[in-house]
Amino acid sequence: MNIQKVIDALEQFAPLPLQEDYDNAGLQVGLTGVEVSGALLCLDVTEEIVDEAIRKGCNLIVSHHPIIFRKLRRVTDEDYVQRAVRKAVKNDIAIVSMHTNLDAAQGGVNFKIAEKLGLENPDFLGKLQEVNGVKGGEGVIGTFEEPLAADDLVIKLRHVFEVESVCCNQLLRRPIKKVAVCGGAGSFLLEEAIAAGVDAFITGEMSYHEYFGHEQEIQICVIGHYQSEQYVTEVFQSIIQKACPEVRCEIAETNTNPIIYL
Repeated sequence: MNIQKVIDALEQFAPLPLQEDYDNAGLQVGLTGVEVSGALLCLDVTEEIVDEAIRKGCNLIVSHHPIIFRKLRRVTDEDYVQRAVRKAVKNDIAIVSMHTNLDAAQGGVNFKIAEKLGLENPDFLGKLQEVNGVKGGEGVIGTFEEPLAADDLVIKLRHVFEVESVCCNQLLRRPIKKVAVCGGAGSFLLEEAIAAGVDAFITGEMSYHEYFGHEQEIQICVIGHYQSEQYVTEVFQSIIQKACPEVRCEIAETNTNPIIYL
């Protein structure tokens, strides 16, 4: 099984045209015609992730966030991106990233968040599109079988996503049943979530001023970018094991979250 066949499986699940215009999903580094010795699955690519791939004998890294996002003008030791790219090339490790295309795809990142929360009947929220028979959307809406109080939702989020703290607006004084989710920086979907009549909106990042003006309208819960997308590795694992069962998959043990809570 060569690396290209693994990439093909990933792109069949989440076609690259589903990605946003600003994105750079797809092959980042390396050759794809060689045999896969193992795939390391992660959220971010750092030098430590490349070291883990080397240590575990994996010549393929599958990440959510692209290591090459902005234009790479040179490859030196100047920053962690360049150092990680150099180390991957030096050790014949290919890197492929499935970013906003996997956010959008049915069964992708947002559907995984909904699954982890136990939301039923998940469906798309926001702009819809379809590529090669694969549907995509900006977020996901689902419902709890039994409504939760706002403080119980916060407790659930802290437990499921291993969150040190949840950033919220004023706690809602009505039961929460219908919920919208968007992994990562999803605040752009807040107004659409409100228009859809949801009780709560869960995302990874929001700016200060976006919390204002929604008291008792909707419960906002912000759990952290890393925390919201950490289970993308399970999505990768499922795709690869189904399409390429002979490929060894390793979920990265390295925590790449650059934010610490003190």
